[in-house]
Amino acid sequence: MRKEVKGIGLLLCSIFLFASLISYSHQDPGIFHPVSTHSEEIRNVAGIVGAYLSDIFIEILGITAFLVPVILLIYSVELFAGKGINPVSVFSHLLMIFCISSLLYLYFTRSLYIKGEFIPSGGILGKTISQFLFGYVGKFGTFSILASLFLVSFMAGFSISMGKTLSYISTFLYSIFRSIREYLIKRRERKRKRKIRATLSEMERVRERRPTIKEPHVETLKASKQESFSFMNIKNGFHLPGLELLREPPKEKGTEFNRETLEKNARILEKKLMDFGVQGQVEEIQPGPVVTTYEFRPAPGVKISKVVGLSDDLALAMRAPGIRIVAPIPGKAAIGIEIPNSKRQMVYLRELLDSSAYKNNRYKLPLVLGKDITGAPLIVDLSKMPHLLVAGATGTGKSIFLNSIINGLIFMLSPDSVRFIIIDPKRIELSSYQDIPYLLHPVVTEPKIANNVLKWAVKEMERRYSRLSELGVRHIDSYNKKIEKERIKPDTDAEERDLNPLPYLVIIIDELSDLMMVSSREVEESITRLAQMSRAAGIHLIMATQRPSVDVITGIIKANFPARISFQVSSKVDSRTILDTIGAECLLGEGDMLFHPPGGVRRLIRIHGPFISEEEVRMVTEFLRDQMKAKYDEEVIKEIEREGEEGEDQELLEKDEKYEKAVELVIQTGQASISMLQRKLRVGYNRAARMIEAMEKEGIVGPSDGVRPREVYGRRSQR
Repeated sequence: MRKEVKGIGLLLCSIFLFASLISYSHQDPGIFHPVSTHSEEIRNVAGIVGAYLSDIFIEILGITAFLVPVILLIYSVELFAGKGINPVSVFSHLLMIFCISSLLYLYFTRSLYIKGEFIPSGGILGKTISQFLFGYVGKFGTFSILASLFLVSFMAGFSISMGKTLSYISTFLYSIFRSIREYLIKRRERKRKRKIRATLSEMERVRERRPTIKEPHVETLKASKQESFSFMNIKNGFHLPGLELLREPPKEKGTEFNRETLEKNARILEKKLMDFGVQGQVEEIQPGPVVTTYEFRPAPGVKISKVVGLSDDLALAMRAPGIRIVAPIPGKAAIGIEIPNSKRQMVYLRELLDSSAYKNNRYKLPLVLGKDITGAPLIVDLSKMPHLLVAGATGTGKSIFLNSIINGLIFMLSPDSVRFIIIDPKRIELSSYQDIPYLLHPVVTEPKIANNVLKWAVKEMERRYSRLSELGVRHIDSYNKKIEKERIKPDTDAEERDLNPLPYLVIIIDELSDLMMVSSREVEESITRLAQMSRAAGIHLIMATQRPSVDVITGIIKANFPARISFQVSSKVDSRTILDTIGAECLLGEGDMLFHPPGGVRRLIRIHGPFISEEEVRMVTEFLRDQMKAKYDEEVIKEIEREGEEGEDQELLEKDEKYEKAVELVIQTGQASISMLQRKLRVGYNRAARMIEAMEKEGIVGPSDGVRPREVYGRRSQR
């Protein structure tokens, strides 16, 4: 009876205190607000007592004051249940309230605006405890102590075991997870069964359905004269070549295709795949100038690898020279089967240069690659790539492709914008460009000179970077823009500075393997430095080779050439070397290529390169020579020659492993005699003579003076 009476008393206290707190107003009088600031009206529903009571609790405890009636209510319920009030629980609840008040003040030092009233976050008590602890252990230490005390007081106040609580929570979460997993498994099974039924019914319907045939990309070519562009008005009377120098595509050239033949091939393809246990259907047919792509959608459960392994069998069934399978087509739930057309269309360079994709491009160095499998022109920017590596077997179209690239740049840019250095160890493919105004140096045919040219290019890159740093810019485009502004409005510093803009420099190497055979280490070092650093300086490399082996396309070179093109190769190994994947061995030759774009894009783009004849190249180069003679940079030529002489001297010094011993012998004996070296070192006459000549160049011995012996100067100063 006594417990119930106490319970009723605590219940009334809880309700009264809660009503007082919930209707608290700072305009009511209180201990901390002795006089109302606005009126004598009491707004608290519990009257003057409630106003004073709420003022005391809120000012001392802050927001935590609202927990006091809750705890009183809990005590009241326990008394009604016949339980007593444990002093440990009371102490724990008080400690819990103190910790919460302190934590609130620690993170919310200002008062909180709640229902039109500013209520202290932690009250006077929370402020006092937080500031005391903060002064000794800082914010993190204060939080750690208060959080630990709160956890302990909460567990003691409500008789909760943390271990049992975590066990209950984990058991509850596991039961929920198990129920969800069972539901998802059943749902997946139902969907799979519905999908199988739908697939079977769909396969019955598609037997009568025809595949969609896409119209190939067609761009109407104008028969009118060459359109005039603003960039054709070049200084010094130089005009870009016109399209009339190139062969016009024949009138009968079109993109007509036989729908019945395409649908028949699709049915044959489906039947042949069905014979090998591969069910599915051809959903779409994409005719192109050289190949036709059949988009085959396999039935559920068919592995892609099974279709890829049937390329040779499909080529036999379709009577095709080779079939390439793209599995899967990026962005589609289908496999691309590329089958060569029975009648191949020729792609001419003129139609690409006359296309809107070329005329309207805003690229710094536009490269005309050709047409994709849909017949759309493909133009890329070399300045963004920033280098290009080309490989392929002999006679697959690499040299014609290089001619197309060079002419694509010539028809768009002037010699003031781009200059070429052409390295042609084969001596016949690119020799037609000799003495055109775009060349910075005569066409290089000797591999040793080519090595010197690459060394000069590295130094030129460093010189360009020095000029860029002088103007405080980071790219050749920014440099040229700043130079143009200074030429218009020169200042004192600009008069002392070279105000000539820097043209782009494109280095074209027709056969990399010939250079690697002569001096692989030095060539690889030069190419690597250029590939890694020359982009901002406006120097770009285009390299081609017919031997895509690992000793030519080394790992370092390959890593620095993200943009790569492969023509037809003889084996899958060569295809992996250049493209990191197979596929190039299935190409058709005659300009058929796979393009590996830069930027980490794994999808290969199949391109059909344009054709330009030797006669067309001759007409273009003669047009250029008639307008302007080649102005080779004499400083460049002299520097390359000096580079070659230094290289020969260094080679002469380091060639013989007995050279050091010969030097010591000459210095010790004071004699620089060829016969003496022959006897002492047991070497032949020619070898001994070469070592004496090397010592003369190094300044160890004097020159030959007829019958008199050479003078020995002493030890070398430097090597």
